Amino acid sequence: MSKLSIPVGISNFEKIRNGGFYYIDKTGLIAELVRSSAEVTLITRPRRFGKTLGMSMLESFFDIRKDSKKLFDGLEISHQKNLCEKWMNQWPVVFLSLKNVDGIHFSDAYQQLVYEISLLYQQHDNLLKSTALSDRDKFLFKQLQERQAGKTDIMRSLQFLTRLLEQHYGKKVILLIDEYDVPLDKAFQYGYYDEMVSLIRNMFGNVLKTNSSLFFAVLTGCLRIAKESIFTGLNNFNVFSITSVQFDEFFGFTDDEVAEMLKYFGLSDYHETIREWYDGYQFGKKAVYCPWDVISYCRNLCADPDAIPEDFWSNTSSNSIVSRFIDKANKQTRDEIENLISGETVIKEIKQELTYNELDKSIENLWSILFTTGYLTQRERIDSRKLRLAIPNREIKELFE
Repeated sequence: MSKLSIPVGISNFEKIRNGGFYYIDKTGLIAELVRSSAEVTLITRPRRFGKTLGMSMLESFFDIRKDSKKLFDGLEISHQKNLCEKWMNQWPVVFLSLKNVDGIHFSDAYQQLVYEISLLYQQHDNLLKSTALSDRDKFLFKQLQERQAGKTDIMRSLQFLTRLLEQHYGKKVILLIDEYDVPLDKAFQYGYYDEMVSLIRNMFGNVLKTNSSLFFAVLTGCLRIAKESIFTGLNNFNVFSITSVQFDEFFGFTDDEVAEMLKYFGLSDYHETIREWYDGYQFGKKAVYCPWDVISYCRNLCADPDAIPEDFWSNTSSNSIVSRFIDKANKQTRDEIENLISGETVIKEIKQELTYNELDKSIENLWSILFTTGYLTQRERIDSRKLRLAIPNREIKELFE
């Protein structure tokens, strides 16, 4: 029997499960999410820690248009028969990723959003044949599908789609929004932040607040953007950040999971090296590795047993926010970073909920950004606001150097 392949850069759950790729079982996330009973859940993690794959898995499990039993056979969730019977492929699902909503100008980013909404509506093309929808609804549906709708209709497009899905299926809708903060990050970089905040606030407010067609929603991103910024008036909102115990083991690889993977590919001799370079993060109470690094290095080792560890993670982003802060660092901050590189720790007050407009107000915000984006990790909670921070591993240490 041939070995499974290493899924470098693949974040589609169905492709991994059907394409003969190795998969580390994170289906416990489904049961945890169902048990939480939250109407709106925001999960924040640094980039490349499996957020998109996790959301793709949720879509495969819940989506009423799919037949996913074989995809989940043998995985942890399949042993929970009652849960699977009640939840698997029983609900209309809207899955939208905002990771490509980017542009130097607001007009460019807006057109990217219009394009993503068009693709989303194309995925639900079957609604145009539904007898439960009016001709007027189908006309607006086609306009959104063909990128001819106005700005107000774009801002209401998610709410509109959930209403149509409920009418068609007779069931409330599960909404999944991946990389929700990417448009805000890009807008902050290029100077059209206020315009983008207004757009996203209206879009999210319409679909998440007092939407009778919504069953529940899950959002993922890197930063926990302040509620007052884009989640104004949302009272049904639960945030699970990297300090939260809930969901702590479902994004990132545990040491046992890495050991099992290395054993499968005959790479157990490299475990200590991989631990030194890519371990060291702490989410909630779990110690985890960066999945992107582990998978990338394993791929290289399978091709060349003499492959040396590399900095895979930082090359997946411009690191612009961090660079912006480092450039502004005063002598004290630079000295503290030097101490971190030497293996020491620093105790800092962490603000996990900031608006982008607040980032530049104080150099002390640097520590919150470094922590929430994965450049630093927690070693100890000092009190309700302060954490003892450290550089997680050799990869990040060399990046700082």
